[in-house]
Amino acid sequence: MTSDSGLWITLEGGDGSGKTTQSNLLADWLVETGRTVVRTREPGGSDVGQLIRDIVLHHRGDIAPRAEALLYAADRAHHVATVVRPALARGEVVLQDRYLDSSVAYQGAGRVLDGAEIRDLSLWAAEGALPDLTVLLDLDPEAARVRLDSADKPFDRLEAEKTEFHARVRDAYLGLAAAEPGRFLVLDAAGSPESIADRIRERVSALLD
Repeated sequence: MTSDSGLWITLEGGDGSGKTTQSNLLADWLVETGRTVVRTREPGGSDVGQLIRDIVLHHRGDIAPRAEALLYAADRAHHVATVVRPALARGEVVLQDRYLDSSVAYQGAGRVLDGAEIRDLSLWAAEGALPDLTVLLDLDPEAARVRLDSADKPFDRLEAEKTEFHARVRDAYLGLAAAEPGRFLVLDAAGSPESIADRIRERVSALLD
């Protein structure tokens, strides 16, 4: 969805896969090259999105799976309209933590809903918007759990799900990447942060050129 000289990059992967680390490294590099970077996330990349984030990740009690999927889609509709599209129109680089692939993986495979329906809902909400590049940091759920445990912070609603849930999420992500190899860059998140960052910069450089 490149607009003028704008570029839209999303980072995906299971909890504990290192998205924040890679986002920080990539943002620093982009700024050094003279690019204006808009860092954002879903849910929570706008004022409305932050309210939705508090519900879907920190609500005490159950949320019906379809209601959860609709809340994510509502956040996505507002976020793309008010944050992503305006930044791209200004020629900026949007660096985003999670997008519709997360919904297909978590609400689709994780909650055992129809992934195609979840994707269609998100595309409708975002008026068909897709990123120029999606970096998928792939990590075995058990290795991810070790990382999360070592972080010594409370789990949110999704992080607290069982290993079987996260295994379904991982399989769904890999299926999405296989279906759209032109958009995805799949990297082994067990590698060193520096080597992963190098691979990401290489791909982003080609897009910027």
